[in-house]
Amino acid sequence: MAEPSTEPIRELLDSLYRVESGRILATLIRLLGDFDLAEEAMHEAFAAALSLWPASGVPGNPRPWLISTARFKAIDTLRRRARWDASQDKLVRFLEAQGSSAETSHEEESLEDDRLRLIFTCCHPSLAPEARVALTLREVCGLTTEEIAKAFLTTPRTLAQRIVRAKAKIRETKIPYEVPTPEELPQRLGAVLQVIYLVFNEGYSAAAGAQVTRAELTGEAIRLVRLLTELQPEREGVLPEIMGLLALMLLQESRRAARSSLTGELILLENQDRSLWNREQIAEGVALVEKALHSRRFGSYTLQAAIAAVHAEAESAAATDWPQIVALYDQLLRIQPSPVVGLNRAVAIAMRDGPEAGLAQIDAILQQGELANYYLAHSARADMYRRLGRPAEARSAYEKALALTQQEPERHFLQERIRQLK
Repeated sequence: MAEPSTEPIRELLDSLYRVESGRILATLIRLLGDFDLAEEAMHEAFAAALSLWPASGVPGNPRPWLISTARFKAIDTLRRRARWDASQDKLVRFLEAQGSSAETSHEEESLEDDRLRLIFTCCHPSLAPEARVALTLREVCGLTTEEIAKAFLTTPRTLAQRIVRAKAKIRETKIPYEVPTPEELPQRLGAVLQVIYLVFNEGYSAAAGAQVTRAELTGEAIRLVRLLTELQPEREGVLPEIMGLLALMLLQESRRAARSSLTGELILLENQDRSLWNREQIAEGVALVEKALHSRRFGSYTLQAAIAAVHAEAESAAATDWPQIVALYDQLLRIQPSPVVGLNRAVAIAMRDGPEAGLAQIDAILQQGELANYYLAHSARADMYRRLGRPAEARSAYEKALALTQQEPERHFLQERIRQLK
């Protein structure tokens, strides 16, 4: 009798890993109290599923099965360690005593969601800021060390050491795996919002790979911010900026269906079919922006959301209120001075005053040096030259941008721009 084919199961597990591994890992970290043990056990559980499911069939609810199997794999690992380390035996007995209720607790819909707990743990103030972001992108988003290192403009080895040190500090100082109290939340919130937005951005515009977007990451980031809005809705100074971030992500996510063609090619905002934009997300985002602005306690996320709202409410690219967008960027630059905000403002100035004015702004930013290796700066500069009818300079700038990006749709877009110039 022929053995059952593993290929359909492998495809199912690949899909489950992409969608569920973050939640599974977060729950295992809560159950096991150790990042590395949880990650090792999760991978062993997926390997066990590939071995067993072709013959036994796929469980009705795969996630609890994977969590339960991973917990038992971890217990087996700890038993082996206990032969040389008696302290591990106590932990084995504790995990065994937890029983089956431990595996199903992750299903409960509560504010203290496992992934939310994991983010607050990874973003604990006792960790260095760069370690918080790196650890969260690795453990919550599942990005590889190489992908994160590229985003940080550092080497994979340096990034890996940063993550190892952060995990060791969490373990050695016994950083609690929990959502902070209402009194602690305002001080802890800024780092968490930053990390959640980085999660969203990786899904909205992946740093590398063949896809323009990764819907599972943008959806998870939006879900996590919705949880945050419920944590402390009446706390003064906390909720407006959470609402601002939620609005920003909803307004950006509303354009996802129009951002790439059926063949995966990138479509710029000005060329998108606006009938594909999600009007429900736009309506919710605009309402949140207005509420956050009305509070007068808003920050940078709310201002970015206000800019996105101006785009979302324009019937066409030509009808966009560019003077208002420039004015909003002026405010944003005052509270968040950064070369990337300056670059976005320069593009808006080009749309309001013409490409020559935008080019002068972009050249001034590039001379500062911080965006020398930022491909979008060179791509924007190339576009100014293209619009000014200076193809040789446009081609040189596009080629510089092409050399700096790893995302395939972006590369195809830049290659097509260069081809058109030739």
